[in-house]
Amino acid sequence: MSALSLAVRDSTTMLRRNLLHARRYPSMTLNLLLTPVMLLLLFVYLFGDVMSAGIGGAGADRSAYIAYIVPGILLMTIGSTVVGTAVSVSNDMTEGIIARFRIMSIHRGSVLVGHVAGSVLQAVLSVVLVGAVAVAIGFRSRDAGALEWLAAFGLLVLFAVALTWIAVGMGLISPNAEAAGNNAMPMILLPLLSSAFVPVDAMPGWFQPVAEYQPFTPAIETLRGLLLGSGIGDNGWLAVAWCLALAVLGYFWSTSKFDRDPA
Repeated sequence: MSALSLAVRDSTTMLRRNLLHARRYPSMTLNLLLTPVMLLLLFVYLFGDVMSAGIGGAGADRSAYIAYIVPGILLMTIGSTVVGTAVSVSNDMTEGIIARFRIMSIHRGSVLVGHVAGSVLQAVLSVVLVGAVAVAIGFRSRDAGALEWLAAFGLLVLFAVALTWIAVGMGLISPNAEAAGNNAMPMILLPLLSSAFVPVDAMPGWFQPVAEYQPFTPAIETLRGLLLGSGIGDNGWLAVAWCLALAVLGYFWSTSKFDRDPA
């Protein structure tokens, strides 16, 4: 059997292991999934009428804000999901299972690949579930054809891969699961500081650069443009560049830390 076949076999085994863990212990996944769902319902039903008037003009109904907020919530869902990845990786590192894997005849990188693949699958499933809630409360995509939907799905998957590799690195450097969860909290907080809930130009002037020059804002604006037919401008290539940069950074950070750590 070739080295590539062994790597694929072992990575598939590790993926199955992580999916079984997620199925047996669903409480963390559900807790992280509830955060974007509750924010979606909170902002739509408490602030939806006021925010719709600000975004769509006087007389705009709540649907205007639902359309505006859903792309940001979908990306926040990915950020919330990968927090669980950081915790899971930290648990593996501190509970001794990695030490056992190191003495077994398995492909060394399959442990991390299994975590990444499992996390991306969970993130995609979480996005689908949150998207279903959004549709149930009135979200409708305007002027989006099959190509736009495919591009939006590809962006979501690419964003999930990028954030997952960063989360894996955070899990590897954390001394315990609690610290891993705390280290990964920016994945949830950064969307709150982006254009997810209000336009950047409606924010205070001193804060606008913080919201504009971060990975979530161009990704949200690109997703918004694809699903709602608004302009994308430079946000498309900026979102892809952010995703690729974060994925490469997270990959080399995670693999170098994993290879150095004797535990």
